[in-house]
Amino acid sequence: MSQQQTVKISLQNAAEGLALFGPQDKHLRLILGRTDAHVMSREAEIVITGESIEVERLQQLFNVLLQLIRGNIILSERDILYALDLAQEWKVEELLDLFKGEIAVTYRGKPIRVKTIGQRHYVSTIKKRDIVFGVGPAGTGKTYLAVVLAVSALKEGSVKRIVLTRPAVEAGENLGFLPGDLQEKVDPYLRPLYDALYDVMGLEQVGKALERGLIEIAPLAYMRGRTLDDAFIILDEAQNTTPEQMKMFLTRLGFGSKMVITGDITQIDLPRGKRSGLVEAGQILSDIKEIGFVHFAEQDVVRHSLVQKIITAYQKESENQG
Repeated sequence: MSQQQTVKISLQNAAEGLALFGPQDKHLRLILGRTDAHVMSREAEIVITGESIEVERLQQLFNVLLQLIRGNIILSERDILYALDLAQEWKVEELLDLFKGEIAVTYRGKPIRVKTIGQRHYVSTIKKRDIVFGVGPAGTGKTYLAVVLAVSALKEGSVKRIVLTRPAVEAGENLGFLPGDLQEKVDPYLRPLYDALYDVMGLEQVGKALERGLIEIAPLAYMRGRTLDDAFIILDEAQNTTPEQMKMFLTRLGFGSKMVITGDITQIDLPRGKRSGLVEAGQILSDIKEIGFVHFAEQDVVRHSLVQKIITAYQKESENQG
């Protein structure tokens, strides 16, 4: 029979309990769904009762979450789920580090922070290496964080411009039938890149930067024959490049430049029988020390918790078929 134990955690005030347990105790229900221990709150304290190991784990989890709340961090459902994943491996303390550092601030003054260990590794790799591949499922912040770092580099003056590009492969839709000139046809699927920029810089600043040529957003085909010096270049949706396009892109690297290549190898929209340049690059370049490869897992998904479940379910299905 395992040892039973009771632990009490003091709260500074009732508001802390509310922030910790979430609206209508939503966070508490998530936590209780992952443990057999009993948790209750009495006035200014939380009482945890259960098997020693479970109580210890929960005590560590609550202490970390309280420290974050005391640092004025508003915890989302997603943060609680990630904290629970980390607590299973006794790594929940790592959250304190993640939330400490701001990598930038949105134009509205909201701090932008990394939300997972995978994201932190990605950001530090981009800072250290000239070429970085960020590979993993949708919703892991691969493109968003790359854009944030690109804007920071532009503001600091470490690069003179930002170049954002995507291959022109549509997911089963044909560009030819969209109305408008090339610019209008291209814009819809370069949209996610604009959205990230707008979030960090605001509409007006992005408009000015595009006019002045400080930011260029273009399909991958426009990169041919150019050398890009002093630029922060992001290739998004890179799973849809052919090996020839990927080689062409990587060899555009000029002096004083950085490249970030992002993609999800489970979402390749290339015609059947065409190899993905992203998959091939991972095999060919893996031994070059100066190139960083960061692989995100489902735990790094920072969108709605349902997105994570959807990705996991699809992954299981493709493994079963495989």
